[in-house]
Amino acid sequence: MKNRNLLAAGVAGLALAAALPAAAQSIDYGSLEQMFNEPVTTSATGSPQRSSQAPVDMDIITAQDIQRSGATDLPTILSRVPGLDVLPWSAAATDIGVRGYDNAMSPRLLVLVNGRQVYLDFYGYTAWSAVPVRLEEIRQIEVVKGPNAALFGFNAVSGVINIITYNPKYDDKSFVTGRVGAHDYKEASAGGTFKFGDRFAGRLSGGVSKQDEFKNSLTSTFDADSRATVNLDTVTELADKLELRVEGGWAHSLENMVPGGSGYLGTKYVVSDVKGTLNWDTKVGALQAQAYQNRVTAKFGTGSKAINKIAVANVQNLFKIGADHTFRVSAEYRKTDMPVSGDGLIKYDVKSAAGMWNWQALPKLSLTTAARYDDLELQRVGGFPTGLTGIVTNAAFDRRITLPSYNLGAVWQATDMDTVRATYARGAQIPSLSALGSLIALGANRIYGGSPTLQPTIVTNYGVSYDRALPQIGGSASVRAFYQKSRDIIGLPDLAQPDVVTPALTVFSYANVSDSKMKGVEVVVKGAYKNGVRWNANYAYTDVEDSPKTGYTAANLIGKSAAYALTTPKSRANLNIGWDNAQWSVDGFVRYQSKYEMKAVTQTRGAMETVGSYGTLAANVARKFEQGFTVAVSGQGLTKSRQRQTSGIEVDRRVFLTLSKTW
Repeated sequence: MKNRNLLAAGVAGLALAAALPAAAQSIDYGSLEQMFNEPVTTSATGSPQRSSQAPVDMDIITAQDIQRSGATDLPTILSRVPGLDVLPWSAAATDIGVRGYDNAMSPRLLVLVNGRQVYLDFYGYTAWSAVPVRLEEIRQIEVVKGPNAALFGFNAVSGVINIITYNPKYDDKSFVTGRVGAHDYKEASAGGTFKFGDRFAGRLSGGVSKQDEFKNSLTSTFDADSRATVNLDTVTELADKLELRVEGGWAHSLENMVPGGSGYLGTKYVVSDVKGTLNWDTKVGALQAQAYQNRVTAKFGTGSKAINKIAVANVQNLFKIGADHTFRVSAEYRKTDMPVSGDGLIKYDVKSAAGMWNWQALPKLSLTTAARYDDLELQRVGGFPTGLTGIVTNAAFDRRITLPSYNLGAVWQATDMDTVRATYARGAQIPSLSALGSLIALGANRIYGGSPTLQPTIVTNYGVSYDRALPQIGGSASVRAFYQKSRDIIGLPDLAQPDVVTPALTVFSYANVSDSKMKGVEVVVKGAYKNGVRWNANYAYTDVEDSPKTGYTAANLIGKSAAYALTTPKSRANLNIGWDNAQWSVDGFVRYQSKYEMKAVTQTRGAMETVGSYGTLAANVARKFEQGFTVAVSGQGLTKSRQRQTSGIEVDRRVFLTLSKTW
């Protein structure tokens, strides 16, 4: 048996070594997943790795998990991941945080689609309804915990969510879905894979959906939320070892959002993006050149409109020296801008350099070191709002910020069943464009808005985890402990608390208001049996301690939306029990969250409200038929017709009927 295990390990190692030269090219995730009987990731180091061997804390949601979830959106699926906080403000608007520090327009989570940023730089958050991807075209969702800026780029301070779609080169995936539900929910989507010869493959997908808003009596909101997306993904093999992948997406969504925790606004997003990636396997390594551009227009209520353009270009080389050393070196340039009041434009350019070294120091011990250096230049051009001309000048916004980031990881496979992981990370949260440069005149010599003197939030994290395979139950168990420090946390403007008062000027602004410490633990246990029964249970505990800076008090942190010791729930737990065979699939999902405090958004704004502990129940029952047809009935919030989960409007129970066909 021992020799057989050694042989299997050797075959696995050779397979990954064989995959490495093609690492810069498109990865055949499906084949590697079948080979190793677990998901494979390239996100942490750039080369293919079994998820259990990645030098980061990572949870992977598979396409099968998504199909069984009964969910109609990404936030519902992500709410079942250990340690994730989800704030459902309305039927379409949700904020997501990792291991605490979640709030309205949460800025600490970097979200990617196939490595392309969908995080919005203008206000520093992710509009989930405007992500131009259908659930049916997602292969896996990788959730990375903790600061990982050296591996992924800045603003990955609490974690990274990388959404990986099916690759038309390897995955011949086509689908049609129709869905109806309570509250006048309607959805239709479709996607098809097409190929021309042996060197070109593509997938075109799109869909529309509409639903009534949760029951409320709010003004300045839409009565219904809607979403439409189109996505095109093509892969062209230009030569035997030269490949071009071009992706483009468009989304239009209407949602009722909570801007900075200060009440609801009906918001329209129009998002478009295009990305090109050139992969070339050479004698000196796997070379990659990539460029993409995102453009988003957001109209808030009947008033202000924000436009944000992001352009990013990067190059990298992934190569090996000997059998045990893998290196990745990269350089990146990004440019982003945003029009602001008074015919002005706030913008910054960033030049970055990064390197990663993965060393197989011993047969069962791997070490990963990554470092990144960002050089940001901030600038403002144009005029100022009436009343501020001559008081503020563009020269005040000329600024340079330099930031180093680090990631260290050690993975020790102590036995065939036991893996120990230790990590250290330091990352930076860059202030958003709005936080750095938006200015609104509030009358004579009074300003509401951004501050060019803001310091980035620096987040440092220490973590250790232990994973054990449990073949007797067809599963595994994992325990992860972590300690995190955040320096110079950024608080939002508060009209009850000026940040600058001089004889000539009063400023209500974004400001560095506190430091913070957080400690916590996550426990995950799962199993699967030959009779088709499977289960997954997880629990997460976090404890946050805030330390206000000089000039601020604990009460000030409430108005600045930075009282994280109060707004971070200490406990979250999930349980999924399911069963399936060739025709049927049945799943139940239970989620629990302990009580927490939250800034009021629908009653007395600025006051704190208690959101009590709550539990939710969701379920999905699906019947498969011949030729890829499936009929499913699912529901969310099944225990109550309405439930309070935030300080905003209550969440309604939802039930859906879905008809789909895949081929």
